[in-house]
Amino acid sequence: MKRIIDKLSDSRRILVATHVNPDGDAIGSLLAMGMALESAGKDVVMYNESPIPTPYRFLYGIDQVVHHPEEITQCDTAVVIDCGDLDRVGEAADIIRQISVVINIDHHVTNVGFGDYQLIKPGACASAGIIYEVIKQLGVSLTVPIATALYTGILTDTGSFRFGNTSKNTFSICEALVAAGANPADVASHLYGQYSIGRLKLLNKALDSIEISRNGKLSLMALTQQMLRDTGTVPEDIDGMINYARRIENIDVAVLIREKRNGGSPTGNNRPYHVSLRSNGTVDVAAIAATYGGGGHASAAGFQVETALSEIKSKIWALADTL
Repeated sequence: MKRIIDKLSDSRRILVATHVNPDGDAIGSLLAMGMALESAGKDVVMYNESPIPTPYRFLYGIDQVVHHPEEITQCDTAVVIDCGDLDRVGEAADIIRQISVVINIDHHVTNVGFGDYQLIKPGACASAGIIYEVIKQLGVSLTVPIATALYTGILTDTGSFRFGNTSKNTFSICEALVAAGANPADVASHLYGQYSIGRLKLLNKALDSIEISRNGKLSLMALTQQMLRDTGTVPEDIDGMINYARRIENIDVAVLIREKRNGGSPTGNNRPYHVSLRSNGTVDVAAIAATYGGGGHASAAGFQVETALSEIKSKIWALADTL
């Protein structure tokens, strides 16, 4: 930690980046780290390749996040957060590799250890929990915007404190964040208070798509680009839907297969898919994701694949037979 704090203190222009298709932990950590470094007098660029999902746009500083690699210029240090591999940042990965110092801050057990400095704590409740410790070491005050961003990251990555990564330390950190001005009711209202009619229609299609394995231990949900078009929704509207498949009684593993936008021409029946995996704690889904080049946590992981939907479903059903 001290070496990282010293390096940040010596840096002039710092890039803070996180993974594509960001979740609450990625966004909250990105904003909190960026604002803290600005408070420390640094010139900061906050980057994420993807659009910020609607539920998180209430957070202060969202409008400062840039989304195009060409907007990353002349940085002497990069802080990459919540990425198991540098390529998870997307198109800017090669640019970041050219930056003199790369600092890797993460809580995924599958992190490959990239960068010049690493702060990897698989036992942390969220990357936001690690960023909280970094900010304390920087000697920066916890402003209301910083505290709110960190609280958002922890709330979402612990499943509103329902997941196994919730600990006594999690609540100790959140106590400090609330004392600094984070408002739990306000954050929860923004994240869970309202849904568009399109999202509800998409949820209906998602629920209709659920299939159960022969042994009753795995549930599978599939969402296509056509479903998004039919309901007038966007990929971020899918956030959290896998939990409906995970909460089915006697299910050990839930799988969500989501068709991604294809930047080129599809090859035959092949399409790009993101496969999300959730476990009830009895199955290490990070190990499963790793076999496909993905990663994550023991209870929540994912991977990318380009194939036919029928092919990836066949592999999932074969997996179910091993549970």
